[in-house]
Amino acid sequence: MTLLKPYSIAPYYDEMFRPDGSLMNHYVHFHNTLNVFSTNDLKEKHELAQQSFLRQGITFTVYQDDTGTERTMPFDFIPIIIPPKEWSRIEKGMIQRTTALNLFLEDIYHQQNILHDGIIPKELVYQNPHYYDLLRDLPFPIKNHIFLAGIDLIRDENGQYCVLEDNLRNPSGLSYVYQNRFVMRQVYPEFFQSHSLHTLENQLLYLREAIMDYKPRNHSGTKTNSVLLTPGIYNSAYYDHVFLAQKMGIELVEGSDLLVKNELVYMETIYGLEKVDIIYRRIDDDYLDPLTFNKDSLLGVSGLFDAFRAGNVSILNAIGNGVADDKAMYAYVPDMIRYYLNEDPIIPNVTTYFLSDKKQRDWVLERLEQLVIKNVGASGGYDMLIGPHATKSDIQLFREKILAKPHQYIAQPTIKLSRAPSYQNDQFYPCHIDLRVFVMSGESTHVIPGGLSRVALKKGSLVVNSSQGGGGKDTWVLKK
Repeated sequence: MTLLKPYSIAPYYDEMFRPDGSLMNHYVHFHNTLNVFSTNDLKEKHELAQQSFLRQGITFTVYQDDTGTERTMPFDFIPIIIPPKEWSRIEKGMIQRTTALNLFLEDIYHQQNILHDGIIPKELVYQNPHYYDLLRDLPFPIKNHIFLAGIDLIRDENGQYCVLEDNLRNPSGLSYVYQNRFVMRQVYPEFFQSHSLHTLENQLLYLREAIMDYKPRNHSGTKTNSVLLTPGIYNSAYYDHVFLAQKMGIELVEGSDLLVKNELVYMETIYGLEKVDIIYRRIDDDYLDPLTFNKDSLLGVSGLFDAFRAGNVSILNAIGNGVADDKAMYAYVPDMIRYYLNEDPIIPNVTTYFLSDKKQRDWVLERLEQLVIKNVGASGGYDMLIGPHATKSDIQLFREKILAKPHQYIAQPTIKLSRAPSYQNDQFYPCHIDLRVFVMSGESTHVIPGGLSRVALKKGSLVVNSSQGGGGKDTWVLKK
């Protein structure tokens, strides 16, 4: 009995099937095991998997949803399987990219050689709202700005991996990587018997080791206290914060739990004040310190920036990283790789058009129905136009937006995102996917094997974000 039958592949690249409908070699064992199940087995297991997420409180928040904010993360049991050779290339490409991005951040807050040499237009840095001149010439612990990066990859119609986006501020989703694997092993243990995979169990030890590398320059003694600073329970990624703090064995705190005295940061405990050396923050720059940034912030800690500037506390990811993962700066990352590393990018970018340039803007405005338009400051799939799927009124709206604020938007070709089979509503059908790869950096750099495979579960949708109806899949990296 064949439960999962090949569907029409072209014009997309499919993770499981070749163009002729035959199975990719690395999916044969999975497919053979799948055919042991009955349709009732699959329905029961699917419901069990969704219930598992609900019981563990694995939810996210949709701020623009009028019917309620809390939703359970949809899960699909057909994994994305990555062969060893393919993963090796991804891993090298991710280390290369984050290394160059970190060198760029260190450079623009110090010597600014890349700007003086004309590789990147100065206005892209100086006019960026996430660039802070007050950071100029300040030393950063271990000269590293990127403790944790989330790099989003896609595959085009030829199966070529491309980088879609860099997330260098507060990348979320690492907890879902673990929960997808946990649910998969719990509900579908049969699939693991015929596969040798890179495991996830010890990966968060690397994260803890990395965080401890960021001792502030005035640190003394043998004890180092780290905390994870969260905006609180109403944040969309709160589950992520709780999970990571628990797994790394560090305290989860809110701004009200911390105070600054004499440029030292302390955590209030039932035993009194305890000095804090390293803060892994999940709060945006603007809300970290009302004395330095947004004066109306109730989430941050008054005086925190002065403690950082004095060398008494480290803040991860570093303040000011947003200038490097801006969607407009994205187009220059290949140039950064060539400039700092004297290497060609291992994994390329998607072609990007700057709408502040009149020639490129005019070309794009004539082809809005063919392109993807993105707001350089937005995330989560918001304020984005997917031309081939847009109505005439949507296209007209974005035409007006571009003409009003051309510097606020970029354009990219509509990539035929790769697809993979998904099982939803008691049926199999192909869905578009992407992959968020997590890169941890301390004294050394480590890439978590696999990552978060996000899937556009709505039929025909190209948007994988959970806030826009997307879900998750387990990601397997084969050892052999």
